[in-house]
Amino acid sequence: MRIISVLYLAFGLSVSFAQNKQILYGFEEVPQSLMLNPGGKVPQKSHFGIPFLSQIHINGGASGVSTFDIFGKSSVDINTRIRNKIFEMTEKDFFTVTQQLEILNFGWRSFKDIYFSGGIYQELDVISYFPRDLAILAWEGNRDYLGYEFDLGQVSATGDLMAVYHFGANKKIDKKWTVGARGKIYSSMISFKSTKNKGTFVTRLGDVDSPNTYEHIVTDIDISVQTSGIASLEDTSVGKVLGRALFGGNLGLGIDFGATYEINDRWTASGSVLDVGVIFHTKDVEQYRATGDYTLNGIELIFPPLSAGESTIPYYDNLEDEIEREIPVDTITSGYTQLRPVKVNAGVKYSFGKFVGGEECDCYNKGLERVQSVGLQYYSIIRPKGPQMAATLFYYHKLFQFLSAKATYTLDPYSYYNVGLGIATDLGKMNFYVAFDNVLYYGNIAKAKSVSLQLGFNFVVDQE
Repeated sequence: MRIISVLYLAFGLSVSFAQNKQILYGFEEVPQSLMLNPGGKVPQKSHFGIPFLSQIHINGGASGVSTFDIFGKSSVDINTRIRNKIFEMTEKDFFTVTQQLEILNFGWRSFKDIYFSGGIYQELDVISYFPRDLAILAWEGNRDYLGYEFDLGQVSATGDLMAVYHFGANKKIDKKWTVGARGKIYSSMISFKSTKNKGTFVTRLGDVDSPNTYEHIVTDIDISVQTSGIASLEDTSVGKVLGRALFGGNLGLGIDFGATYEINDRWTASGSVLDVGVIFHTKDVEQYRATGDYTLNGIELIFPPLSAGESTIPYYDNLEDEIEREIPVDTITSGYTQLRPVKVNAGVKYSFGKFVGGEECDCYNKGLERVQSVGLQYYSIIRPKGPQMAATLFYYHKLFQFLSAKATYTLDPYSYYNVGLGIATDLGKMNFYVAFDNVLYYGNIAKAKSVSLQLGFNFVVDQE
């Protein structure tokens, strides 16, 4: 069973991702910053993203372990390293997968000075918490853990693959306030959820008068899995799964809203709340729930060897049948409602240096920005075991009229020294941006617990 622990760690190390986009938040030269704050300042007159290239977003990280911790060159045996990490990590450590591909993004300013924007993007979002007790059980077995209650409720995971259709409006209502909102339609293609599970497994010595040495007791089991779009996968082609993105999946509604407040020509505050919404799962739905208690007698270990000969096969068949009788798995096909993981962004910045338009003009009253700023940002996302948060310090500099840069230092569940860098440039009407995290680890990326890359191309028409 040790291979289970190895595969679990390898999965987390190879495909773990996160959602925070601290570099793009407030980076006004990038049209996609409106997706992080519908009430952000909009300098352009209009924009149109190059389809499938306007935003490619992948982030990677694991909160408790890096690839180098397990597979890096070391004098310590790899089995020892794996065991050490299993015992160092807690059930609150997590692996997440988040990927976004923008299919279409556009925006324009109307005659009433309202900036409308809309588009379509595809999103994959998966989170799985580390089931520490089960990893210990799989790696160590239960022989040395007599009387220890392994917590089966540590199993917690959710995942969604969907398409999102959105349309929003942004307006500067006076000299200080800019506000905005964005409506969303979710078209879920695949979804699963298994949270709020409970139950324990314990091995105890049998009674003195009992012929059995050990008792293996499963108590108060209540484990459930909600799925939609998965039951039919075996008989469904890739084309049909993609067709669910065209309003053929389980649908939902959501809203984003945000605002920017210019305190004066130096200080600016902003904030946004994203994905306040629900998805109604009514198609291709299956929910599985196992409940009950069970005591197993007459076998020394919970994982005895299967190579003892053919005579063991009927034993395991009978054991499986007995467990299914004692802890039945019910299949439910009724629909369910799923809340989206709400995200919160907030920021405050202090601007300094020359105005972009020069020092000899009434630049602030003309809405022009200073060429440099520093500030603090906050991010959180609601997850099954509580919110995950991050704090970011940043420095912004408009180097030239056509080139801007933003550097960040972020504290998050992955690292206390995440340095990021982003640049945005306008070459004629072509806008290009790229942003990446953990630049200090690019000499040996395996040591990083999180890695991020965002890039995109847009056509932008500046204000006249």
